[in-house]
Amino acid sequence: MQIRSSGAIMAPVFQGVSIMRVLGIESSCDETGVAIYDTDAGLLGQALYSQVEMHARFGGVVPELASRDHVQRVLPLVKQVMADADTTADQLDGIAYTAGPGLAGALLVGAGVARSLAFGWGIPAVEVHHMEGHLLAPLLEPDAPAFPFVALLVSGGHTLLLEARSLGDYAILGESVDDAAGEAFDKAAKMMGLGYPGGPRIAALAEKGTPGRFRFPRPMTDRPGLDMSFSGLKTFTLNTINDLGGKDALSEQDRADIALAFEEASVDTLVIKCRRAVEQTGDKRLVMAGGVSANRALRAKLAEQMKKRGVQVFYPAPQYCTDNGAMIAFAGALRLQAGESAELPIKVRPRWPLTELEKLQVES
Repeated sequence: MQIRSSGAIMAPVFQGVSIMRVLGIESSCDETGVAIYDTDAGLLGQALYSQVEMHARFGGVVPELASRDHVQRVLPLVKQVMADADTTADQLDGIAYTAGPGLAGALLVGAGVARSLAFGWGIPAVEVHHMEGHLLAPLLEPDAPAFPFVALLVSGGHTLLLEARSLGDYAILGESVDDAAGEAFDKAAKMMGLGYPGGPRIAALAEKGTPGRFRFPRPMTDRPGLDMSFSGLKTFTLNTINDLGGKDALSEQDRADIALAFEEASVDTLVIKCRRAVEQTGDKRLVMAGGVSANRALRAKLAEQMKKRGVQVFYPAPQYCTDNGAMIAFAGALRLQAGESAELPIKVRPRWPLTELEKLQVES
């Protein structure tokens, strides 16, 4: 599936610094995203190719297939976006690419293409942390949050709470000690025979569920702290399915009721931890980003609970919740403005703690 968009104009985040037009490339997992962001004019064009249909046949992402597909898609998407944005190579000031975390082979494809283009065009390239891209995605919106704020980054590969004090200055408050929330959604969906990806399928089915038929545990909410766990919730789901005779014995209503109970437990767990995080930090702004942030039940419950506490909640637009090139181009533009650039040799970091990023020295 391909998504195209152009002409979205946003005000620049920084004034008084050099205007930059940056090509961004995202290839950390199963989506190839390319975009061009201009710090004066905003997002000029973007394109996204999703591999979901290919991986759905295997019930999850196959790393080797993901890497090969990125090889086929990335350069055609670059050409398409540059044409859509009416931008030539000599109008670009830099190239940003996802250097981690993610699948090593997939990351290498994007990094290799980005660095080769940058070398050929005589412009700098900059490494972007995938989760910083998600973190900054809400800043692409007209109503962008100001620092500091608490952020919940929740996706198929990561679930963590942090305090963003300024660009590049992040303190981890809590994280999942086992499965990420999105991963747990995928695994629960697979147990019920719903297919991949699991998050949207469970959310859709949950709308037909019977409230109160099942109540699943809210892991690690009965103790202090901001760490999370979703493996026990996954096990509880499997036990519930087995009590009903196994996956093949489930009726459509059984699946809907289990999906609702699973979603409610996941949402409550995340909301409780967010509530504790804003109480701990005293911040009055909360950002939620990543693929799971598109879940409507989670958005509704979080908005309700934060409103009671006078906390404003910010989200990316739905098209920026999942992996995309726009967030990479945007984050890369900020780092290029701060004077960063990638050095040889080309490196990727499949595991890359967010706290290892350098604080950006950019005048606001």
